[in-house]
Amino acid sequence: MIPLSARALITSAFTIALSTHIGGAFAAHTMDAPSPQTQKDFEQSMRGEAFANASYRLYAAQAQREGLPSVARLFERTANVELGEHFREEAALSGLARGDDADLRAAMAGETYESQKMYPGFAQQAKAGGDSQAAARFSEIARDEATHARAFGAALRAVESGQGTVPAPQEAESVQVPQGPPEVRTRQTKTDLDTAMHGEALAYAKYQQYAEHAKNPAVAKLFRGNADVELHEHFADEAKLAGFVGTTRANLAKAIAGERYESQTMYPTFAKRAKATGDSQAAELFSHNAEDEAGHARAFQQALNRLP
Repeated sequence: MIPLSARALITSAFTIALSTHIGGAFAAHTMDAPSPQTQKDFEQSMRGEAFANASYRLYAAQAQREGLPSVARLFERTANVELGEHFREEAALSGLARGDDADLRAAMAGETYESQKMYPGFAQQAKAGGDSQAAARFSEIARDEATHARAFGAALRAVESGQGTVPAPQEAESVQVPQGPPEVRTRQTKTDLDTAMHGEALAYAKYQQYAEHAKNPAVAKLFRGNADVELHEHFADEAKLAGFVGTTRANLAKAIAGERYESQTMYPTFAKRAKATGDSQAAELFSHNAEDEAGHARAFQQALNRLP
């Protein structure tokens, strides 16, 4: 997973050629590096899109458990848009994927930070607050992230030297997250879980993009495998501890609130700022995504209205 400090590695003066899907049509673009403010807005929006993708997949599973397959399909379709369109297009314009060596270096830096600082700190705070189960899980995830960092480091050495092999990825152990109350007590642990979940969702989305652009098939496989661990194991375990999944009615209400915020406040603000700094393609994409999110909010509201 890649924290904000490590994500600075992806920002530099560059010109990128890309193909992106904006407004329903593919078009080739060449774009100079976005302004610092637009880059910051890209990072925030990608974080939100990644979290929505991960959340909606858990909500879809809960809807299936409640015998609501149409709602499950709605959550799944929307999750696919958040990751496969919004995140992907923002990643392209922001220059997220920069080549196997740069992507491995960024991933290694993020995993090292998490394994050595973030998760050990969370574990210590959880233990001090009496949340022993969360403390144990944070420590276990820290060990996983250290394994990821070593694997990314070995892959980087193989890519740079042309010698050695890229390690196989860690295998994910999928965790089911049914509706349930929080399994932690303190506000600090709840805050740390929220931070960790956002980071794991973002890591999943980023690693999928790195894999999609990887030149080396073994590097792509490593990114995809570790991405699955971040989403299906780490994010899911943390969501279970946090009591993140509610009833489908409650999940729809949360989704509506999030989509309305993005469509009415976040994306319009980002579009206005991007236009003011001359980042016209970013402004267009932000405006397009705002329209999409408004449509998602309407669809979720209609689904909520149809519930018994």
